[in-house]
Amino acid sequence: MSPDKLEARSSDERAADLARELPLLIAHARDHADAYGTLLKDVDPARIASREALASLPVTRKSDLMRAQSPGDPLGGYAALPANRMELLFQSPGPIYEPGRRTGDWWRIGRFLRACGIGPDDIVQNCLSYHLTPAGMMIESAAAELGATVVPAGTGQSELQARAAACIGVTAYAGTPDFLKVILDKGDELGLDLGRIRRAAVGGGALFASLRQEYADRGIFCLQFYGTADLGNVAYESPAMEGLIVDEGVVVEIVTPGTGNPVADGEVGEVVVTTLNRDYPLIRLATGDLSSVMPGESPCGRTNMRISGWKGRADQTTKVRGLFVRPEQVARLVQGHPEIIRARVVVGRADEQDTLDVHIESETGNIDTGRVSATVRQALKLRGRIHVEPAGSLPNDGKVIDDQRHYDGA
Repeated sequence: MSPDKLEARSSDERAADLARELPLLIAHARDHADAYGTLLKDVDPARIASREALASLPVTRKSDLMRAQSPGDPLGGYAALPANRMELLFQSPGPIYEPGRRTGDWWRIGRFLRACGIGPDDIVQNCLSYHLTPAGMMIESAAAELGATVVPAGTGQSELQARAAACIGVTAYAGTPDFLKVILDKGDELGLDLGRIRRAAVGGGALFASLRQEYADRGIFCLQFYGTADLGNVAYESPAMEGLIVDEGVVVEIVTPGTGNPVADGEVGEVVVTTLNRDYPLIRLATGDLSSVMPGESPCGRTNMRISGWKGRADQTTKVRGLFVRPEQVARLVQGHPEIIRARVVVGRADEQDTLDVHIESETGNIDTGRVSATVRQALKLRGRIHVEPAGSLPNDGKVIDDQRHYDGA
């Protein structure tokens, strides 16, 4: 459960290591992945030597990955190896195709399992899906690297899962937060002894405090991680349970939704991730998830940046008067007016019609609202009421579009 050598690096050591690794990654991606050969053709890799320098590169979105896919190239040129050189290929909703390797802990989940206290003496019931998506293999490869035994249970069939856990003597669970409760409740119903389960490694859903406490009351220590099918492990809890610690194999930025512009530490924004995986070197991949950077270091001894956990989705696209309004359009509004610090579009309903209000922050309050209104019409293709607000008055929740309409199940 204690941190490893990389997790315990000083900030100076980590920055120095990143300054060596990032330029090599950028050059490797440019030279071996066709998509990045195009995106990075004018980039000098030597200049990209820090998290701050990454902000000069374009953001890649999952929609970009999907558009680049083709029957002849399901990985869209974003991988440094062709599909037939990967041992594993997966399909996630979209569909988006992702590669995988059988070599070692390829998705870097091992640090999370170690933080949970899982090791060679454990039998892990892996209840993440093995069907097309990589989730099951992510846990299995990490557990194998740690020397643990794996029960490849997959999803569903709670009675079979409960009986297997009791008979085998499972000591640890891996899966979504709530499915462990389903298994435990089924075990209670069947009179089975599941008391050897002492650890739970969960992801893929929200871990509510009440559920974590219910597991704790049963003597089960439960931690959560945050990852994606394409990136692997992004961040994970330690026994300190104070935020999610960024994994050593990725670089995380928090940016204003719809842009690649980093926000100040503590502000909520979209999670953008660069993975140091040479096989699949995704650079500034926008996850669509909202979070924020936490100050300081975890008291557990792991020194990397921490994020506050999942705070919703960044894709706030909504339809107003029959037209889509997207975060990118709001970003263009702000970019067109240096006097505007931030903007927030509020969509409502009055007299059976959609309403659109644009709230803008200004340091001075000296705003030409007529000029801003014209930009709103140009950027959003809609008319809206302009409200000038003092600097710092808009909510710090990562939203640039706030749809306040209430839908009655329609």
